[in-house]
Amino acid sequence: MGLRAEIAPSILAANFACLGDAIHAVEAAGVHMIHVDVMDGHFVPNISIGVPVVASLRKATQLLLDVHLMIKNPERYIEAFARAGADTLLIHEESTVHLDRALAMAREEGCKAGVVINPATPVAALSEVLGIVSQVLVMSVNPGFGGQEFIPNSYEKIRQLRDLRARHHYNYRIEVDGGVTTENAAELVRAGAEILVAGTSVFHNSDPAEAVRRLQQIATDAVAEKV
Repeated sequence: MGLRAEIAPSILAANFACLGDAIHAVEAAGVHMIHVDVMDGHFVPNISIGVPVVASLRKATQLLLDVHLMIKNPERYIEAFARAGADTLLIHEESTVHLDRALAMAREEGCKAGVVINPATPVAALSEVLGIVSQVLVMSVNPGFGGQEFIPNSYEKIRQLRDLRARHHYNYRIEVDGGVTTENAAELVRAGAEILVAGTSVFHNSDPAEAVRRLQQIATDAVAEKV
């Protein structure tokens, strides 16, 4: 797997009255994907974007939509989000007792299937699905709200996922979400992260495009250090 790292701006932190403008701002910075947080008020203590907003985003951009399902019983909604335009569906290990089935459903709908673990969930809980997912997302905050501080033990989880991938020749990309800033981006990439989800540090900046460029440069430099 080639070494690369990229920024995935999270629109949870954007101004919802101007989502189109927010997307166009980060498009100008050269991003390839937008991270979309879906919350149901049950699996996490917040409510956010649903199927209609994902469909609207699909009409507004050709960027990849990295849709993070923070919802109970995700199997009930996989088809709807796939048809709304999701490119990747990220499913929490903790949200379903039938994780393999949910991941298979995402693939059957033509999406890439990724798995997510919360801060208190060990990497070992994913042992049976690491060979069939395209992404593994490490939550580096407790999910539900933006703007939280990064949880340091996330570095070790990322390193474990990097080492497991190398040992077993898996093909997933390692993603991290929560508290990503210019201060920790390089260390995350050195640990093995390849997709850095950034919300507050991008969209709460007066110039989101420049914020993305700065994070991307830090990530790119950190990759170069590993070569």
